[in-house]
Amino acid sequence: MDFAQVVEQYGENYLKAIFETMSMTVVCFCIAMVIAILVTVMRVAPIKPLRIVGDLYVQVFRNIPGVALLVIVAYALPNLKVVLPWKSCVEVTVVLLASAFGSENFMTGINAIGVGQIEAARSIGLTFTQTMSKVVIPQALRSAVLPMTNLLIATMLTTALGSQVPLNPQELTGLVSYITTRSTGLGILPFVISALCYACTAVLLGILGNHIDKRVRVLR
Repeated sequence: MDFAQVVEQYGENYLKAIFETMSMTVVCFCIAMVIAILVTVMRVAPIKPLRIVGDLYVQVFRNIPGVALLVIVAYALPNLKVVLPWKSCVEVTVVLLASAFGSENFMTGINAIGVGQIEAARSIGLTFTQTMSKVVIPQALRSAVLPMTNLLIATMLTTALGSQVPLNPQELTGLVSYITTRSTGLGILPFVISALCYACTAVLLGILGNHIDKRVRVLR
């Protein structure tokens, strides 16, 4: 079976897998961004317990392998009477990983902001919350467009963890297992097609990220 025959026979499955992959990517990335901002605010808060919790969150989830975290969420939590659908298990895992790395990206953006701006905000009477919402976070977001683009691509690739649990429809990596168990003699062809789907999507996301960065970057 050649490339054209695989596409003809499983083309609809690949389209569903692409849609499932991108759907999970968008949902996970949006939630991860919100959590990353909140965690980052905690890490720079003037209240020490908040800073400890924020740093601990990042250190824990940044250093756990994705597969290990998925096993905990999908197979260990049921022992604590917390049972989630398979798709939710994957999404929770991806969100926890992405938000930890996203917080590091935001911290980089915050560190790029001049101390004088923060001191100026304090001098005119802005509270910590006002300083973060009006001065720090907007600039940090603009400075972190390219790192966040990389995080978006990484989030998309991390959804491949869905291949480790029963999903219907499958994401791109899970679809490869589905195809190879039903057709023999395909070799690496299904993997190549899925890899091309990932690569093409990543390139498009990279181009979009570069375009946004050029429009919103902070000129220094």
